[in-house]
Amino acid sequence: MTSFYDRPILNSPYRAPELHHPLDDNGQPLEGEPKRGRRPSRFIVPVPASRKKAASDQPTLDLETYTENALINEIRGYLDSWRQLRNPADWGVSGVTQRLLEHWRHHEFVGPRPFFCQLEAVETIIWLTEVAPKRAATKGLLDQLAKANAEANPELFRIAMKMATGSGKTTVMAMLIAWQTVNAARKDSRDFSRAFLIVTPGITIRDRLRVLLPSQPDNYYETREIVPPEMLPDIRRAEIVITNYHAFQHRETLPLPKVARSFLQGNAPEPIKTTETDAEMLERACGKLLNYDRVNVINDEAHHCYRHKVGGDTEGPLTGEEKKEAAENEEAARLWINGIETLDRKLSKGVRAVYDLSATPFFLRGSGYNEGTLFPWVVSDFSLMDAIESGIVKLPRVPVTDNLVQTDSVVYRHLWKHIGKELPKSAAGANRLSPFDLPNMLRTALSALYSHYEGEFERWQRAGIAVPPVFIVVCQNTAISKLVFEWIAGFERGDAEDGERAAFRWTSRTVSQLRRPRTPPSAAPDAADRLPTARIWRCPGQGLSRSCRP
Repeated sequence: MTSFYDRPILNSPYRAPELHHPLDDNGQPLEGEPKRGRRPSRFIVPVPASRKKAASDQPTLDLETYTENALINEIRGYLDSWRQLRNPADWGVSGVTQRLLEHWRHHEFVGPRPFFCQLEAVETIIWLTEVAPKRAATKGLLDQLAKANAEANPELFRIAMKMATGSGKTTVMAMLIAWQTVNAARKDSRDFSRAFLIVTPGITIRDRLRVLLPSQPDNYYETREIVPPEMLPDIRRAEIVITNYHAFQHRETLPLPKVARSFLQGNAPEPIKTTETDAEMLERACGKLLNYDRVNVINDEAHHCYRHKVGGDTEGPLTGEEKKEAAENEEAARLWINGIETLDRKLSKGVRAVYDLSATPFFLRGSGYNEGTLFPWVVSDFSLMDAIESGIVKLPRVPVTDNLVQTDSVVYRHLWKHIGKELPKSAAGANRLSPFDLPNMLRTALSALYSHYEGEFERWQRAGIAVPPVFIVVCQNTAISKLVFEWIAGFERGDAEDGERAAFRWTSRTVSQLRRPRTPPSAAPDAADRLPTARIWRCPGQGLSRSCRP
């Protein structure tokens, strides 16, 4: 019998999944042989637990339900049939789109070729834009998308692609830009525009996406062969602005201390205005895009962008720390979507479409929806399990040591369930704890993982592999990551020696390394929770050790 842990990779990354591991009702791998065919898109739908009951009194079935996503699975069925059409004349797309599809599917790439999940995400958008509107049978799908947007984003048309972290969202962005730009350059149609606003949650991601600018020497259109050579002149006509959502904040045009502001105000009946107008903010944030009548928007990490639910909230009551987190989420989401809506109102023909990309396109706490509710405008899904089974992302490891009993192994697979209540939910909570106060179960799990990693490291060295394997610890929040970081790298043993690897902490909100990157104002996510620089771990063979900070 083959289990997920014995044989996690089942499929080629370049073809549609043909096998999948069975999962239980909680989405966890079951023992047993792989099943034939592709796993349907399924999601755990959260239901808020009553605060009046203790957690132990709340039935599990009341907390969440595991259900299939009918919209995504129906679109997959249509897409599979469309993809199998042999004659390009039957595809129902423009000549430019036809050429691009043939290129992405059959070109002999010198470097990495597009993964199936990348091609499927773009094909889904193409099919919904160019093919589905021509068919009576698919009107219901488009009506469902329109209804979802009318309820949640009444001023915008959003369409989301769910892709596992590490599966290549940047390449998908490049393919979308190529499809829209070349079509717009060769065909005047409301379906296409060569103007793009790409919005990110911080400057670290923003700078990484510069490969999407055709003017960059390492741009993906050339280095990844995203377009055939004859289309490169068209790609260079794209107008692309990459920004982080903080740029939508109206800035002070005349920063004044309180006394000076009071003096200028005098007896004027109306308060003096010293902040940017909408037009001034857009001119600064969007620049040349304002010269176009319609613009495409691409949201990276799009789960940070949403409008608070209209009508009665379905979110359960929140505690003090949860309220603070909810308020922060709400403020960021409001700023992000307000900026896009302001641009939509400014342009003569508005924002043509908003393409959302995220590994987790779910509503956050504070949205008015149940935390973890899937955005109803998600149209494609390549989950983390799909990516693991296709060999695209890093494989998870369960601690394996000679002295590990079976019960420990089971606990480590569900670590958060056993230790979550003992860990802080905010930076304030972390400051009250010492790294030595980390739950013993967490410390033993880290040690067990490191022991396994140590063996892998030595095995790679013996094989002559120059790039070592990486030991990554993923935490629930930045408060916990601070404690874990300090437990690993923040203390000194007398016999520790400088070794080969630098210990650093990396989260979606912060990058803290030996060499610190440029940082935005303190309100921006990238500047939050920075840690002092750590020195080097001791090398494998001497246990999990910690060295001092300068």
